[in-house]
Amino acid sequence: MTLTNEIDRLVEELIRSLQHLARSGFSGFDCDPATLTVLESWSRPTQPQVKDRVAGHAPRRPERLPAIADALKDCQRCRLSRNRNCLVFGSGNPKAELMFVGEGPGYEEDKQGQPFVGAAGQLLTRIIAAMKLTREAVYICNVVKCRPPGNRNPEADEIRTCLPFLERQIQAVRPRVICALGNVAVRSLLGTQLPVSRLRGRFHDHHGIPVMPTYHPAYLLRNPAKKREVWEDVQKIMRILEEGA
Repeated sequence: MTLTNEIDRLVEELIRSLQHLARSGFSGFDCDPATLTVLESWSRPTQPQVKDRVAGHAPRRPERLPAIADALKDCQRCRLSRNRNCLVFGSGNPKAELMFVGEGPGYEEDKQGQPFVGAAGQLLTRIIAAMKLTREAVYICNVVKCRPPGNRNPEADEIRTCLPFLERQIQAVRPRVICALGNVAVRSLLGTQLPVSRLRGRFHDHHGIPVMPTYHPAYLLRNPAKKREVWEDVQKIMRILEEGA
């Protein structure tokens, strides 16, 4: 590939990233050094370039989850912090091949400080078990880290505030596949207003990572007939994971 072609490719990738952020409602960035590192990495090859190897430069190490959690500690960046009991960061394998992303903490999650531990979480655990995995083998987190009052949907500005931290979690874990649970997660990751019902059943791209949109477990508790469709979705995820086993 010539230098000109490489520059054109990087410019196109930057444009796609900025368009995704614009569709998500961004008007600026949380420009702390760690976030800038993540944004820079979107256009950086995963392997060091030949020039770096010759010069003896080591590739930059990815940010680790404890550092991101520490950056969120006692977060007061948006109104959701006012009534929370616990900030719910995420849990599971920090090197998981599969990441589940939900909407936000509910009552039990806010009380315990862990994601997906209420009734919907118990159903998610059963889905994971049906995939012949465990919660300890995957990584589970949410778009927003504090419970919206009354379990309402998070507002656009609340999502904008938390989304950079979710992106940092994704960069730290580097999963092979993301399963987006529900409309909030799907729209936040894919920069679309289309509902899950229109997007599920096929993979979509998030900065090189395949994303499978599917219904949130809480929705399945109200609409058990949709479980069949979720099972179809997770079977496609299983096939990707099995291909690399």
